[in-house]
Amino acid sequence: MTVLVTGATGFVGSAVARALLREGEAVRVLARPNSDRRNLSSLDVAVVEGDLNEPASLALAVSGCSAVFHVAADYRLWTRHPDDMVRTNVQGSKAIIEAALAAGVERVIYTSSVATLGINSDGVPGDEETPVALGNMIGIYKRSKFLAEEAVQKLIREHGAPVVIVNPSTPVGPLDIKPTPTGRMIAEAASGRIPAFVDTGLNVVHVDDVAAGHLLAWRKGVVGERYVLGGENLPLSEILAEIAQICGRKPPTIRIPHAAIMPIAHLAELWTRISGGSEPFVTVDGVKMARKKMYFSSHKATRELGYRARPAHEAFVDAVAWFRENLYLS
Repeated sequence: MTVLVTGATGFVGSAVARALLREGEAVRVLARPNSDRRNLSSLDVAVVEGDLNEPASLALAVSGCSAVFHVAADYRLWTRHPDDMVRTNVQGSKAIIEAALAAGVERVIYTSSVATLGINSDGVPGDEETPVALGNMIGIYKRSKFLAEEAVQKLIREHGAPVVIVNPSTPVGPLDIKPTPTGRMIAEAASGRIPAFVDTGLNVVHVDDVAAGHLLAWRKGVVGERYVLGGENLPLSEILAEIAQICGRKPPTIRIPHAAIMPIAHLAELWTRISGGSEPFVTVDGVKMARKKMYFSSHKATRELGYRARPAHEAFVDAVAWFRENLYLS
C-alpha cells in the first residue's frame, strides 16, 4: 500500500519521506503547484499536486493510501498575514484528516509540536500531561498549532479518526532549505554573526530521529495519544558554544537581558514591514518565548514506542556541514 506524506518539500516532512523510503514503503507526497521541490529531487516518490487550503484537491492525494503522515505546517515566528497561518495549520489539518477518514485510511500520524505543551515554572521538563491552555500560547504560530491539535482531538473523539499525534521539539540537521527559525540561528551562529545571547534554552533533536519517531508512532502508537519526540535540553549559551566549537570560532560570552533586546525586536519587525523583508531575525514573540526555558521530556515515547535520540552535538555537526556545503554560511 501507499503512504502519503504532506510537507515533504520541507524540513521534517522530507526526513519522514526518506525514512519511509528506507523502509521500502511506496511514498506519495502532496505538494503545492508552486512549491520549492529541491528536497524531493533525489527521492523516488509520486507527487500529487494539491493544497491544504483547497479541500477538494485532497481526495486524490489520500486515495488508496494505508497511512497519512500530515507533517505540513506554516512554521514561522512572524508573519504579515496571521489569518493565513491559522487557516493552513488549523483548517488545513482538519481537511486532510477528514479526507483520510472518507478514504478509509487506516492510520494518520499528525505532526503537532511541543509548542502546544505546557512549560513548568519550576524548571522540570514538560511532557504530554503538563497543564496548558490557549492563553499560555505566545504568538500566532503557537496559537495556531494549539488550535489545530484541539481540532484533531475533536475529530478523534467525535468521528473516530485513527490519529496518533507526535510533538517534535526543535529539529536540527541537514536539508533545512528554508531554513527554519532554528536553522537560521545555527547558520548565523556558524557564520559568527551572533555575538551575544539571552538566557533561555531549547530541547534539540536530530531531524532524522524525529522522522524515525514518526514511523514508530505509526507502528506502535495508540490512537488519540500524543508523544513528545525530543532530544537534549540545552541552554542557548551551550548551543552557541557547540556551534562555535564545530566551526573553530570563539563562542559568544555576552548575555543580554530580555528587556534590553525587546526594543530591538520591535524595531526589527517595523523595519521588515517597511522594507518588505520576509521575516525579522529577532521577533517580539521570540523574545517573549525566550523568557522561559523550553525543556521537554520524551520518556513516554521512549517507554512506549522504543524511541531514541542521538546526542544533540551530532545534529549540530550535520546541520553546519549541510549549511556550509550549500553556501548558507559566509
